Amino acid sequence: MSRSMVDLETRVALEDFYIHEAELLDDRRWEDWLDLFADDIEYTAPIRVMRKMPASDTVDELGHFDDTKASLTLRAKRLRTDVAWCEDPPSLTRRFITNVRVAEVHDSGEMLAKTNMLLYRSRSDMGAYDLIVGERQDLLRPGGADWLIARRRILIDQASMSTKNLGVFL
Repeated sequence: MSRSMVDLETRVALEDFYIHEAELLDDRRWEDWLDLFADDIEYTAPIRVMRKMPASDTVDELGHFDDTKASLTLRAKRLRTDVAWCEDPPSLTRRFITNVRVAEVHDSGEMLAKTNMLLYRSRSDMGAYDLIVGERQDLLRPGGADWLIARRRILIDQASMSTKNLGVFL
């Protein structure tokens, strides 16, 4: 991604947007979180692999998930039921979104943004926890009061994940 400067007001507004998104997820307000997405959202997390150079370290044809707005909505609704056993009891989570990088795209006002993500997830009373770290690559489209996320690609920085499930959103 080539970096282009955006004005300070846009940068601060974008950082606030991502902080708000993290808060919605940590507070389990999935319905409000879904409102941040465009109807044609592509929400993917390809598998990471360890290969010798110059081979790619991602397998885009295979992923942890490959969601649309409809499948994200179903996943969120399922978390409110008693059949979401991987999140019963619900995980305690805290998301940290940092290193916001922005490049403006097209005259339409769409932007490419990259952020670093750290997710702390606690699942029990025994002190065990998961740390999931990665980079999120978003295509943001002007919409509503802020932006709509039209595409999100999450590159998890683990080829072999130690978490037992990915029942939370990244």
